[in-house]
Amino acid sequence: MIFQEPMTSLDPLYSIGNQLIEPIRRHRGLSAAEAREEALKLLRLVHIPDPERRMKSYPHEMSGGQRQRVMIAMALANDPDILIADEPTTALDVTIQAQILMLLAELQRKLGMAIVFITHDLGIVRRFADRVYVMRYGEVVEEGEAEAIFVNPQHAYTKMLLAAEPTGTKAPPPPNAPVLLEGRNVEVTFKIGGGFLAGEPLILRAVDRISIRLKRNQTIGIVGESGSGKSTLGRALLRLLPSDGLIRFGDRDISTADRQAMRPLRRELQLVFQDPFGSLSPRMTVGQVITEGLLVHEPTLSGRQRDLRAVEALREVGLDPNARNRYPHEFSGGQRQRIAIARAMILKPKVVVLDEPTSALDRSVQKQIVELLRKLQADHELSYLFISHDLAVVRAMADYIIVMKQGKIVEEGPTEAIFSNPQATYTQTLMAAAIDVTRFRLSA
Repeated sequence: MIFQEPMTSLDPLYSIGNQLIEPIRRHRGLSAAEAREEALKLLRLVHIPDPERRMKSYPHEMSGGQRQRVMIAMALANDPDILIADEPTTALDVTIQAQILMLLAELQRKLGMAIVFITHDLGIVRRFADRVYVMRYGEVVEEGEAEAIFVNPQHAYTKMLLAAEPTGTKAPPPPNAPVLLEGRNVEVTFKIGGGFLAGEPLILRAVDRISIRLKRNQTIGIVGESGSGKSTLGRALLRLLPSDGLIRFGDRDISTADRQAMRPLRRELQLVFQDPFGSLSPRMTVGQVITEGLLVHEPTLSGRQRDLRAVEALREVGLDPNARNRYPHEFSGGQRQRIAIARAMILKPKVVVLDEPTSALDRSVQKQIVELLRKLQADHELSYLFISHDLAVVRAMADYIIVMKQGKIVEEGPTEAIFSNPQATYTQTLMAAAIDVTRFRLSA
């Protein structure tokens, strides 16, 4: 079986080689030397470069795509007849998704195994599956040949899923709209290694002299592969990471503002994280989570006033206010993301950085969150910095796109111009990868 998140499935304390060798020896009774040779063959089979060196690597030393290839190798270690792939591409950007799906198609042809592919991405299902089972609340509500399901769905739930692709476009702000957040030549560097015995550290330039201007009621989408610097840029603009260059919020230079100077501005500059479950305290009720910021920014409010604000915030994001005494684990993924949005909105911000806010959600819930974010923006004239690797969602949300690679901007412009006529080779590659994800059939 291939799991959704390889970083949590692989043991951080054991090398990749040891984690591959263990099941081979346990189930096939091979010697250590024989098992090692089999592990190397598996790494070559899944196209891991330099397998001898990677045998000694630990999970954190590999990229997300490489870790998923290792998980595939482990699943193939005992020559299975059936391979279960549980959301194997959900956390990956489009170019890596295409590579993993092409690899699975290649392995199926070579090894002749059956694949059970579990996913919420209907584009992948349509192009990869021979037969489709649609599930809801633990039951199969519809099944049939893939093409028949997509061309002529019978069940109302299936029809709803197929109609759930985020659509629509975001109109740009008027030309005279004020600039709320601006960065000029923003640069973020990290030191890697170094020390008394290791010599000079390696300097990694995660964000390389980027300039950006976010206007009132504008949504700028930032796209790029994992490691391109998208999230780092967002955090730097919020002054959550040290950076060089100029950063302005309104008419105020916050480039060198320390924690104390930034505190009164935090309510106006909010962040919504990718994983709501990881960012919501499991020991606090939803009401406590939402109102925690009020204790800092509006300390004179009474408990009753804070509770009324929580009720208002929950209603605004489409949740039952009576649920405010429940805990995060009692909610679905989409509901938890609404809670995270409510936590940001209760402070009445002007700018919200949304870091992969829909990547862990299925298409139907993604569409609901996109519609919610649009409504909140229209109601409050919010400015969004929308970071995502999902090009369909970005196209539906943003009126301006910035494409990043290795810390640099390789292309930027109005959304429809970028999608209809990308100029940079890298942008063209991203667009092609999004199409390629749905082009290959596992049964080909």
